[in-house]
Amino acid sequence: MDLRTTYLGMDLSSPLVAGASPMVDDMDMVRRLEDSGASAIVMHSLFEEQITGEKLATIYMMELYADSYSEALSYFPRSDEFALGPDQYLEQIRKIKAAVSVPVIGSLNGTTPGGFIDYAQQIQQAGADALELNLYAVAADPHVASTAIEQQMIDLVKSVVDVVDIPVAVKISPFFTSLANFAYRLEDAGAEGLVLFNRFYQPDIDIESLDVKPTIHLSHPTELLLRLRWTSILSPHTGMDLAVTGGVHGYREVVKSMMAGASVTQMVSALLRHGPEHLIQVRQELVDWLEVNGYSNLMQMKGSMSLTRCPDPQAFERANYMRTLHSWAKS
Repeated sequence: MDLRTTYLGMDLSSPLVAGASPMVDDMDMVRRLEDSGASAIVMHSLFEEQITGEKLATIYMMELYADSYSEALSYFPRSDEFALGPDQYLEQIRKIKAAVSVPVIGSLNGTTPGGFIDYAQQIQQAGADALELNLYAVAADPHVASTAIEQQMIDLVKSVVDVVDIPVAVKISPFFTSLANFAYRLEDAGAEGLVLFNRFYQPDIDIESLDVKPTIHLSHPTELLLRLRWTSILSPHTGMDLAVTGGVHGYREVVKSMMAGASVTQMVSALLRHGPEHLIQVRQELVDWLEVNGYSNLMQMKGSMSLTRCPDPQAFERANYMRTLHSWAKS
């Protein structure tokens, strides 16, 4: 069965991409991902705070008695909270590229140019085949308009695209008033791919210690539904390649994502739970499903259930909201 697909101009053996995760810090895990059938490997992000923190630390050492620098440093996570610092991150890309034959995609996480321009170029020089920009931001300032936030993100993407030769994908959240318009502007800024969606990790409140606690929960297949809706809506209207991430745990989620119009799926939580070898099972079940349902290759079904091609396009729009609410019946 032919499972080949293309993503960001790269020919991939299948849509099964290993998404951004701490597994890339372990070279044994990296090799197991390739051996199990990952068609590409996405690095976890190098954070804007790491880049800024490193620069502040340098200034602090130069101006040891400038209290403002010392205070500024306290706002950033400690370097030991990150598995890889900026220099180690670049070296890890080089090691992974030397160890595997599948494409390696670097990742930057932030919302302001800062050191992004320089590190985007260095990630390219380290051998990354593509770059993923993770625009993770919580818009909490009531004095900053959504238009200003969006424009800042667009400017960031354009500034990175202008200085690298490798393709750039943008990973975004679903929380935009007009997501379709924002996607259009990202494409106009030069993005070649769109990753739907990043997951916001919600803090919890410890009522005993009166402290805010970070929490992390692995995804569940039910999270795929939001991704399917927007992939189906966007795929007929953009030239960007779409990647679905969040809720992809088995072959069913891969099939649904491809039918909605995705080029690839990024799997993370299922691999953290079951190990890289889970990809072997998913690939075989995907092949079996395609054969049973009369497909000769994967691309035959791509986009078959997108907004403009599915039997009921209203299922992705407002009409389905009313229909779904009235369809519930008490068992």
